[in-house]
Amino acid sequence: MKVAEIMTNEIHLLRTTDSLCYASELFLNQHIDGAPVVDDEGKLVGLLGKTHLYRAIANQKVLNASVSEFMEKNVRTIAMDCPIADLEKLSYGRLPVLNQGKMVGMLTKSDVSGALFQMLNDVNQELKAVIDSAHNAIISIDADGFIKIFNSPAERLFEMKKEDVMGCLFTDVLPQGKLMDILKSGHSQASQRFIYKNKTLVSNRSPVIVDGKIFGAIAVLQDISELESISNELHTTRELKEEVDAIIGSSFDGIYVTDGTGKTLMINEAYSRITGVKAPEIIGKTMQEMVDKGIIDRSATLLVIERREPVTVTQEIKNGKTLLATGNPIFDEEGELFRVVTNVRDITELNALKQEIEEVQRLSLHYKDQLRQLKVQGCERYVMKSQKSRDLLDLILRLGQVDSTVLIQGESGVGKEVIAEILYNNSLRKDKPFIRINCGAIPENLLESELFGYEAGAFTGAKKDGKIGLFEVADGGTLFLDEIGELPMYLQVKLLRVIQERELNRVGGTKPIKVDVRLIAATNRDLWDMVIQKQFRKDLFYRLNVVPVTVPPLRERKEEITAFINHFLEHFNKKYGFNKVLNENALKHLLEYNWPGNVRELENVIERAVVTTQNRIIGECDLLLGPGTSEESTELCFDSQLGLKEAVEKLEKTMIQKTLDAMGSTRKMAEALGVSQPTVVRKAARYGICLKGE
Repeated sequence: MKVAEIMTNEIHLLRTTDSLCYASELFLNQHIDGAPVVDDEGKLVGLLGKTHLYRAIANQKVLNASVSEFMEKNVRTIAMDCPIADLEKLSYGRLPVLNQGKMVGMLTKSDVSGALFQMLNDVNQELKAVIDSAHNAIISIDADGFIKIFNSPAERLFEMKKEDVMGCLFTDVLPQGKLMDILKSGHSQASQRFIYKNKTLVSNRSPVIVDGKIFGAIAVLQDISELESISNELHTTRELKEEVDAIIGSSFDGIYVTDGTGKTLMINEAYSRITGVKAPEIIGKTMQEMVDKGIIDRSATLLVIERREPVTVTQEIKNGKTLLATGNPIFDEEGELFRVVTNVRDITELNALKQEIEEVQRLSLHYKDQLRQLKVQGCERYVMKSQKSRDLLDLILRLGQVDSTVLIQGESGVGKEVIAEILYNNSLRKDKPFIRINCGAIPENLLESELFGYEAGAFTGAKKDGKIGLFEVADGGTLFLDEIGELPMYLQVKLLRVIQERELNRVGGTKPIKVDVRLIAATNRDLWDMVIQKQFRKDLFYRLNVVPVTVPPLRERKEEITAFINHFLEHFNKKYGFNKVLNENALKHLLEYNWPGNVRELENVIERAVVTTQNRIIGECDLLLGPGTSEESTELCFDSQLGLKEAVEKLEKTMIQKTLDAMGSTRKMAEALGVSQPTVVRKAARYGICLKGE
């Protein structure tokens, strides 16, 4: 309580010029015994009370004298927010009350006394209310044993009225009671159990001591009759709880329990195993704190509290795992949310498997689309029926998404050029130039200028304006160098510089020219063996062999032979206007052949059979094959009516053709047949065999 609550708000003021007679009339009329004195500006300068009047009369002063001669000038004031407790020993009869230097009231001793009495009365009433509101019975006696407190729970417990027992001796009211013993011993007695009218009571008794003297004793009693039966129920409940805890603890899934506000109450061992979070770290903390600290990214519990219904969400936790969390609300009898129980399962591996399946499906769709694109782009020449071919295509499609240099290796005729086309058509540069050159088909003295170009006047016969090379033509696109193993050593150095520096110098030029070209190289030779034999630069080999791609020979993918045969038959029948087919023996013969010339040889055999066979059905004898059948036979089919000269010519033509298919060049053919190169050229011309530009 503050001064402002008890002060007198009505203020009667005296001026310094007022007389004692005026002051006496003011005191009588207003029934006051003093008043503050202010100057002309209203500022407090003194205090005049009845005592000052009495003193003036005793000194025989005239009543017309000014109050300023007799007033108390050293006036003590008090702030309006001062607590009443600070005025307990107030020695002044009345005090002016100020607020920010301005008088707002007067405080007298009677004001303070009345306020303190009221406070004491209020405390007494509150104490009685508290004692009566207590759950337990309370009985208090004074030092003589007379009852001073007997609260409402005591009335109900002992079935007595308060007015009947107050002021009575304790022993007359409760003869069996032990409270009088406390007065004698002065010691407390805790948890004393006794029986009263078939009720089991527990009493806590203590002496009331003030300044070391016993003024009485007090007992607090509780009826525990129901507690004994509840104790048995608690034992059963405890066993049930232990059983439930064991079930929760043995669950493989994580279990998380909170109260209705989201505060963590318990987790099981599985939750700690899954998340790596231990119980002491989170018990007592809210789910919002778990989210804020990044332990989980979202909470099923918070959604349950918000929606008041079961919720299932996926969670990402700090250890990188993905969880499936299902929260369920539990309501009490009043319909209030009491608990939230969340079941948590680790679905990280399941998600990974799902992603793998989705990736496989995506790749499958992608590859199907790529295959459709390949067919549209005219790359259907490469038949893909074997696993090796499908694996090769998969690699080529992936290489199309990068700009790495690719080295395609494989025997002559396997389709290296077709693979290069597929790679280009599915690359990032498919809308840019695709330039191809056979390094073995161009004379060495012309190869350098073809690749790198030349400046005007670089050599005799050069164009007056010079010429750009194939590297410049392919700028921004792809350059396919077929038969890279035939590249002369001195040009290998220039090629290495272009790869490393991405710039070149034209023949006869001094100014470097920047080029941006993706290289695809191909060869049927063993480049590493050539490196060992000092026929190919090691540094260039490593620059070209960034991503090696090996095209398997046809004999390792024989399941594709039938598809190739059908493809070539359809192509050449359409080209020449025929409708020819193979009989069963011819097809079997082709399937048993080892195909040293691979797909190119197969294509030539089919074309030759289509254009040379007179009948619609192509038989085994209409096929001209080289060595390599399953029987390793060199036996040929001849018409029995042929003469020796015709048979020899047919054999000679066959050998020249099959050697050409196998070797690819007249120089190699001459070595294989043991004759000179001019002889090979002459006989090929005689039999109408095309030497492909040689």
